[in-house]
Amino acid sequence: MNRTITTSVSPSRQGYAFLFLVWAGCFLSAFSPQTLHAQDTGVLKLSEAITEGLRNYQSIHAKQQYLEASEALSKNARNEYLPNVIASVQQNYGTVNGQFGPLGAVGVLGVSSAGPTSADESWNAAFGALYLVNANWEVFSFGRVQSRIQLADAQVRRDSADLEQERFIHSVKIAGSYLNLLVAQQFIRNAEANLRRAEAVRQNVRARALTGLNPGVDSSLANSEVSRAKLSLIEMRTNAQLVTNQLSQLLNMTADSFVLDTTFVGNTPQNFNTALELANNPQVKFYQARIEQANSAARVAKRSMLPGVNLFGVYQARASGFQYNYSPEFPDRYSTDYGKGVNPSRYNYVAGVSIAWNLVSPIKVRQQARAQRFVSEGYRYEYEQINTQLKNQLIFSDQRITNSLQSLQEVPLQYRAASDAYLQKSVLYRNGLTTIVDLQIAMLALNKAEVDRSVAYINVWQALLLKAAATGDFDLFINQAP
Repeated sequence: MNRTITTSVSPSRQGYAFLFLVWAGCFLSAFSPQTLHAQDTGVLKLSEAITEGLRNYQSIHAKQQYLEASEALSKNARNEYLPNVIASVQQNYGTVNGQFGPLGAVGVLGVSSAGPTSADESWNAAFGALYLVNANWEVFSFGRVQSRIQLADAQVRRDSADLEQERFIHSVKIAGSYLNLLVAQQFIRNAEANLRRAEAVRQNVRARALTGLNPGVDSSLANSEVSRAKLSLIEMRTNAQLVTNQLSQLLNMTADSFVLDTTFVGNTPQNFNTALELANNPQVKFYQARIEQANSAARVAKRSMLPGVNLFGVYQARASGFQYNYSPEFPDRYSTDYGKGVNPSRYNYVAGVSIAWNLVSPIKVRQQARAQRFVSEGYRYEYEQINTQLKNQLIFSDQRITNSLQSLQEVPLQYRAASDAYLQKSVLYRNGLTTIVDLQIAMLALNKAEVDRSVAYINVWQALLLKAAATGDFDLFINQAP
């Protein structure tokens, strides 16, 4: 959907747009297809079309990648429990002049040389080295690390629900477009049959007009009816081409036409009930996952204010080309030899525990936590809205199923009556007992009856699809499809 439920458009708009598409019966796509070519031979079954669409559609592939990225970040969040271990090796060359005095290095690099103080500047220089291993482990974070892990897991659940929602919506779209194309192709057959009838009437009218049995105006009316039938056929072909293009986009294929399974016409589903709760609808689960993810983000913001308890340890080795008794009295007690300068001669270690707390963090983070609560509340309203819309859609789908089944019972009676009336008017007209206007009215009635008969079965399937979309039980529809 937003694309419809489904991208780069907000997820909330996706759900609403999808409902509109299902209600309208127009299943569209906002993505460009790959250059794949449909097979022009053989019948494309609905199950095959859905499998092909789910395999090819880029939006589904994109959401699969987003899910894998979230899963990787979830694994990475657990690595925050590991300690930091830093090893450092430093070798340098320089002077060691010392001087008494205060110093505070702010924003700039300083020199950590340490040496004796003397009355004069000395440019004596030697090699030195520092070897360091530093370990720091936050053993207790008052739930901060755990909250980040929970947030990462919530993101995985949200992206997983988004992927399932995308697959569900796309399946419904393909099924809807498939049924729409079946209707469009049936309309073409009806338009062709109507054109044949109009041409047969025109041929009969011309013959009778030439012999003077009918007025010449009948020929004009017959010609007009043929033209109207041709225009209707062109319109039906244009409509079928439009729906074919929509189905091609949903399947991510390039195709001029599809040969569909016409066994939908003449068959009706036997089961219209489902035990699946509305809460299991992939759309509802996605909106619920968004709320959980926002709540987890709010917990992370709150716990980021808390302190942390750290264990730390440092092991250090130092080397210097300056000897221990180097001083202004003995300025020659140093060596410029590299080997002597980098060979460690002093070792130190430190181990301890510390607790650190940014006392200003509650002020800095408070508004962030507050913002997350607002986001969560906004998601909750959207969750309630999609629930209400799906409940209304479910009621409407049951009503539509009832009406479609009733129409299915009336359609044969209408067609039989219209066919008998057309036959009667044809005979009467050929015998000069009625006008061409009466004949054309009968022909229009027969054409309408044929159209109603063509869509009666498909209307039942579309009503069942609408219910499957509302409940989230797509198996209710696809398991009964031919």
